[in-house]
Amino acid sequence: MAVAASALINLVGHARDRNIKWPCASVFALTGVVGAALGAQLGKAVDGAKLLAGFGALMIAIAALMLRSRRSGHDADVRLDRTSALRLLPPLAGAGFSVGALSGFFGIGGGFLVVPGLVSATSMPLLNAIGSSLVSVAAFGATTAASYAVSGLVDWPVAMLFVLGGAVGGFLGVRLAGKLAARKGALMLLFSSVVAMVGVYIVVRGIATLIASQATRT
Repeated sequence: MAVAASALINLVGHARDRNIKWPCASVFALTGVVGAALGAQLGKAVDGAKLLAGFGALMIAIAALMLRSRRSGHDADVRLDRTSALRLLPPLAGAGFSVGALSGFFGIGGGFLVVPGLVSATSMPLLNAIGSSLVSVAAFGATTAASYAVSGLVDWPVAMLFVLGGAVGGFLGVRLAGKLAARKGALMLLFSSVVAMVGVYIVVRGIATLIASQATRT
């Protein structure tokens, strides 16, 4: 819930700066919503501590791949229209569904997956992928949140605190991203590093929770 709301708030800033490739973002989001709905149903059947550890491991793996390649898209003029549909629709739809399923399974917005997914499918620049990813993040987050809310698994006071923090952080982040985008590789390095650090923290927390759970049972 917090991720979806924060994404919508931050979407305004990126839309104002014209960082969003709307047709590409819309296809990715629509196919991803289907995946998110299916993934959420599977995720609710898995132990929370295991989900946490798996989520962190996935973040570390994605960050490592991005740091290794150091690639950002080069096609600033990429556009989904009638002439490019046959080339862009299949990778956008496939990546969108897959990322949506993972987002739903882990109960996340999936921005760290959406961004490389968009870059890979369209070769759009990283700044455009970050802005465009917010469309999917909001859609995936809302779909997953609705599924968990129906099951009574949303802590609303905690979610609202995250929304407030996300709004402030997002306001500053939009401006920082715009400045770093002009420096080759700087934005990619920062994005990957943050994902990796958070991933390590989450893995440690997940493993600690699993160990504590096992100790309690014995």
